[in-house]
Amino acid sequence: MNLLYALDLLGTAAFAASGAWAGVRRDMDLFGVVLLGLVTANGGGTVRDLLLGAPPFILKNETYLYLSLMVSLLVFVFHHKMEFLQHPLQYFDAVGLGTFVVIGTGKAITYQIGFFGSVMMGVMTATAGGMIRDVLSNQVPLVLQREVYASACIAGGILLYLLHLTTFPESWALVVAALTVIAVRLLAIQKGWALPRAT
Repeated sequence: MNLLYALDLLGTAAFAASGAWAGVRRDMDLFGVVLLGLVTANGGGTVRDLLLGAPPFILKNETYLYLSLMVSLLVFVFHHKMEFLQHPLQYFDAVGLGTFVVIGTGKAITYQIGFFGSVMMGVMTATAGGMIRDVLSNQVPLVLQREVYASACIAGGILLYLLHLTTFPESWALVVAALTVIAVRLLAIQKGWALPRAT
């Protein structure tokens, strides 16, 4: 199992958990919780692949669907034991955000997409599933709120693309970019960082 695949599975599990947790918080039944887990984990990557003209990854490797389903069911059954996390949805989002950015940007780079397109594919991979989750759970998407969210993804995508242009080892570039996004997002949560609004 290479590093890229491991990060992909980690991001899938994290986003599935965040989607399922959102369903639990909105008092949805089992079907609703599982559906939110599935679309959160796989929505961004599916949109990315369609834009790149590639077969959707969930149709090529059903492991992602099975993993999303399993994690969603676990959250549904054991959600009471997750109360020790103050804001579990935000922590799951931070992990998924970082890993999905590098997956999306990295895949776009392999398709020889340019700088702007590669970064946008990374942002799309990281945020589209969460946007679908929030819309289905009747919430304003985090990416549209006064949050350091998509901007953290943009920073991670830019960093990965720039590291790709150097002799920096690819595996380390993935890790550094992912950890940068996760760190920025977690710091934004802890410190209350936000982008300015028009006044």
